[in-house]
Amino acid sequence: MAGGLLMGGAVAALLTTALAPAHDSSPFDDPPPDKIVIDVATVNGSGCPAGTAAVAVSPDNTAFTVTYSAYLAQAGGNSDPTAFRKNCQLNLVVHVPQGFTYAVASADYRGFASLQRGATGTQKASYYFQGSSNTVPRTHPFNGPYNDDWQATDTTDWAQLVWAPCGVLRNFNINTELRVSAGTATPDKVSFMTMDSTDGDISTVYHLAWKECPKP
Repeated sequence: MAGGLLMGGAVAALLTTALAPAHDSSPFDDPPPDKIVIDVATVNGSGCPAGTAAVAVSPDNTAFTVTYSAYLAQAGGNSDPTAFRKNCQLNLVVHVPQGFTYAVASADYRGFASLQRGATGTQKASYYFQGSSNTVPRTHPFNGPYNDDWQATDTTDWAQLVWAPCGVLRNFNINTELRVSAGTATPDKVSFMTMDSTDGDISTVYHLAWKECPKP
């Protein structure tokens, strides 16, 4: 992957693409035939410190994978007071085939949470293109007692999709956050939430809608 960022990790984010002609209201069909290239401009945040995240494009041109190894928020017990919130911002340059544009149609997040009775956890995400306004953050709450895998899905209606500008290369930003509150849980008990699973392999699926740009 040209300009890609290689960092170790254990949490995968999978972006699945799909193609739809401009006159078709259906968002999913076949991906564009030409190669998609993802360049990583920056990776910033307490949930993805240097050396703990990587981005790579799949060989079949239908996905990119973001891998994390330090994305964990926790509260209670001997937790660091700043550990209750972790975040990560990915600033990506997406080179799409000429004549096409794309938009994020949905995202499926999964991870693991161990929340004591009285504790709460939250997963939040937002997406935007450089120079445009942030999308409204999508927030998913979880309440203790909870000790299991978790999953959250963000979905955008076809009519409300925000498309990348045609013919202009704009960076695409994905902002994610995990937040844990000890709440009324027993003070010496630790609660945590992480974007990984018990086996250390977790996928976040970003579904893209595709359409042809207007002819010049």
